[in-house]
Amino acid sequence: MIEVAVLHDEGWPGTDWEFLSQRAVTAAIAHSPYASFIGDQTLYEVAVKLTSDEEVHVLNRSYRDKDKPTNVLSFPMVQDDLLEVTANTDDGEVLLGDIVLAEGVCAAEAAEKGISVADHATHLIVHGTFHLLGYDHMDDNEAEAMEALEIAALLSMGLADPYGDREGV
Repeated sequence: MIEVAVLHDEGWPGTDWEFLSQRAVTAAIAHSPYASFIGDQTLYEVAVKLTSDEEVHVLNRSYRDKDKPTNVLSFPMVQDDLLEVTANTDDGEVLLGDIVLAEGVCAAEAAEKGISVADHATHLIVHGTFHLLGYDHMDDNEAEAMEALEIAALLSMGLADPYGDREGV
């Protein structure tokens, strides 16, 4: 079973962020090798924080040595090589990790792409969830695999391929 807790700062546009976040995390997990988590008796928890560029800037500098805000940060709580055995938890709960989105960066990117903030945030939450599941995009092969999973998850929710504008890159 998947449970998503949403922490929502002011500044984000009005939408049902709890529903959107639950849907995005569940879609990502459904399109991963961990799809069984959805129907499992174990409770898999993800926290999504919608916050300011300033807070993300501080986190990005502290944890990644990058002195600027970014659109999304993910903080996995389970090593990817241990994800398969998480159902063997003592208390029946597994905290997969935290996903943090920056409002200004997200809004600017959405405007640049000509899509809603909600749709772009959905993509970023899907992206962040794959990071919680051990995926990365440090090299081209990893990036292509992760993007393919993101695209499949987003299409399952009726959202367009966010990487379609990269043709020929």
